[in-house]
Amino acid sequence: MDPLLFVFVLVALFPISEAQLDGEPELIPHASNNTDLRDAVNDMRAKSYNGFAILLQMVNGFAQQNRPLTFLMPPDSKLSESAISVNYIEEFIRSHAIPMPLTFNDILHFPTATLVPTGFDSKMIRINNRGRASFFVNNAHIVTPNICNGTFFRCHGIDAVIQFGNVSAT
Repeated sequence: MDPLLFVFVLVALFPISEAQLDGEPELIPHASNNTDLRDAVNDMRAKSYNGFAILLQMVNGFAQQNRPLTFLMPPDSKLSESAISVNYIEEFIRSHAIPMPLTFNDILHFPTATLVPTGFDSKMIRINNRGRASFFVNNAHIVTPNICNGTFFRCHGIDAVIQFGNVSAT
């Protein structure tokens, strides 16, 4: 076999992205959860979380190597007030995601002061659990639970963009 043809066949059969070479997680949706992602985006739009759905699609769906996620979605009005640079869209989405699919009933089991990791390694969410009607993640109140309930993606509407640092929920 011609060596050039052999290399071409290898590249075609085993595509490696630049992100994989750098050790970064791949952000391209995989076939197994592509339908779940499409369903989640449709559910977001049906409940008027259009801005978050658009940001999610801008980072190619944010499907971290088939990793299930829970998205905490601010309303469009709060997104429009935030200065989110194009270079930080992925960080924004990751910081508003929990790396496991959680229904609101699952989240309600977390006691106050529990720290929950986000999809962004250096950011944690502090839970303030005063019951179903008063449940906060950092500064943001969960106002519309269980917007999407697919296999890979769960989504909950919040009333603010999540702030990180020494922010206490009220």
